[in-house]
Amino acid sequence: MDLDLVFLGTSGSVPTARRAPSGLLVRRGGERLLFDCGEGTQRQLLRSTIGLVELPEVFLTHYHADHYLGLPGMMKTFALRGREVPLTIYGPPGLVDLFSALQRIFGKLTYAYDLVELRPGDALERDGYRIGVFRVHHGHSSNGYALVEAPRAGEFNMDAATALGVPIGPLFGALQRGETVTGADGSPVRPEQVLGPPRPGRKIVLTGDTRPARSVVDAASGADVLLHEATFAGEERERAAETGHSTALDAAALAREAGVKMLVLTHLSNRYFGPEIAREARTVFPETFVPRDFDMIDVPFPERGAPRLVKGGALERREEAEPSGHGASRTDPRPDGGGGDPGDPRGGGDTLGAAVRGRAPSGRAR
Repeated sequence: MDLDLVFLGTSGSVPTARRAPSGLLVRRGGERLLFDCGEGTQRQLLRSTIGLVELPEVFLTHYHADHYLGLPGMMKTFALRGREVPLTIYGPPGLVDLFSALQRIFGKLTYAYDLVELRPGDALERDGYRIGVFRVHHGHSSNGYALVEAPRAGEFNMDAATALGVPIGPLFGALQRGETVTGADGSPVRPEQVLGPPRPGRKIVLTGDTRPARSVVDAASGADVLLHEATFAGEERERAAETGHSTALDAAALAREAGVKMLVLTHLSNRYFGPEIAREARTVFPETFVPRDFDMIDVPFPERGAPRLVKGGALERREEAEPSGHGASRTDPRPDGGGGDPGDPRGGGDTLGAAVRGRAPSGRAR
């Protein structure tokens, strides 16, 4: 099953000419999960290869404006298009109060929306994975989220099954689902006789805004991808501490301790362009990447390789992705979008995922 991360906004606090405020789309098979919805997120989707699909769920990490300001506008656009599919919005405590103020902005809608407040320790159980909520340190009401897939059945040994008298066909599938079947001689054949050891699923951890925190290390342990903010470089360590943010070095040290496979840094202050943040973090954790808007991270199953950056992977082909040579000059005439960091390995390939399927639960705030 495909799993990828699409970066719709990678700037911290305010938009820049090249980066929008926070927005990340997680695509798993046919599912679409939006984490944070900063100003202009719906336009970023429209500019991308994805389009403004009728997202069934939005997860907010906290209630600073750069993480939710695009949501009321997007909700209104959905209504103007005659949307009927319900929308579920998740966030830390305070979500219902927030929407009591936002409702006057988007007004009457053509669809139901449900508000679900989540606290650290809560979890949403899904088909084949769970979304766990963990504590971060950025004010009293902030959540981090971990998407953790369930272990998968071990590799199926066709030769072993055939030798035990199982005919090729539906019984193979039954064994892979963990069912015991009957062989040609009438004896039972158990899954453990034809399946290898269980294979791990994938784990994606998203912190939102936070200062360095032990809870993040615990939540990110062994993750395939850790998405961590790096609002400041190391020279601004005191400023980061004052504002509840992290430096690139903070995030890199945390990733190393947690033993993650890839560290992805976002929420950059507008004083930085990205390459300098990546270089600094890589002195501590070499597998660090600083994506630009419309870059993607492809996350294969562990046996199929490591996560990889796809530069400009979600950018409409009519919009040229920014070359990855340097891009650190304010007078650089090249177009915005895509590109990653100059030190990143070469990316490529088509975008992943299929059309959105399914419906969110309907209802009102709870």
